[in-house]
Amino acid sequence: MTSLDSRQLIDLVRRPIITEKATLLLENNQYTFEVDAKATKPQIREAIELLFDVKVAAVNTIKPPRKTRRVGKFMGHRPLYKRAIVTLAPGNSITLFPEV
Repeated sequence: MTSLDSRQLIDLVRRPIITEKATLLLENNQYTFEVDAKATKPQIREAIELLFDVKVAAVNTIKPPRKTRRVGKFMGHRPLYKRAIVTLAPGNSITLFPEV
């Protein structure tokens, strides 16, 4: 496997996903992120550890099927994305909602 430099690793993680299911997973120290569709599990692990300075225990990925969308008479697809559920080691946490 070719390792990426830190700038390329940071670009793999696009945004955290905040849904009802994702907030329920926070109780189990699991965080959900939208990542690049071509990112591998070791790359996602390395990127999360670099970005948030935490120890990652496991990475699970999901590539949901593309949904079709219509704009007028034209049919198209929504963009392809990958969802990563990252389980952190005990004692680690990520602050998604900083207190102001």
